[in-house]
Amino acid sequence: STGSNFARECFMDELAAAAGVDPLEFRLAHLENPRLRAVLEEAAKRFGWTERSRKQSPNAGVGLACGTEKGSFVAACIDVARDPDTGDIRVRQVCEVFECGAILNPKNLLSQVQSCIVMGLGPALREQMEFENGRMLNASFGKYRVPRFKDLPELDIHLLNRPDLPSAGGGETPLIALAPAIANAVFHATGKAVHELPIRWPA
Repeated sequence: STGSNFARECFMDELAAAAGVDPLEFRLAHLENPRLRAVLEEAAKRFGWTERSRKQSPNAGVGLACGTEKGSFVAACIDVARDPDTGDIRVRQVCEVFECGAILNPKNLLSQVQSCIVMGLGPALREQMEFENGRMLNASFGKYRVPRFKDLPELDIHLLNRPDLPSAGGGETPLIALAPAIANAVFHATGKAVHELPIRWPA
């Protein structure tokens, strides 16, 4: 599920930090599934992870995460920055690689992955139901802030076609790497681990 993948992938970065190892290297050292390795390695290569992860800034960072759900596999590398005026997190770039076996309709699948990423930005950064005295305070589309066009990052999406394998679910899996990759990017910038959604830049 999205929640368990968030917890698992954030903890992976904490373990990597404790071991003094790059998060990509740490995962690859312990990852046996060849399909999950393939999407992770491709995302890291396309993003330029090795070079970009070495740069440190207190107001910007990069993070990665991967996962598998419903027979498909995903990995994402993400670049984030802290807005100096509001303190909000700005996702500047998402590089995601997705593999669900044989691709039957590439354009439709690309649209699905794009929509999953946009949808995933909401709960990762700000969507939450607010209650007081048994009443919901933000029970309207005006107050419940879903992602807007201005929130969209640069998207680099690569569909990894495996015609040698049966097609699997492409509906929800592209979403599960987004929130942990953002959290890990904040961890990269600040050194403070993130354990809650929506993600806040640590004070």
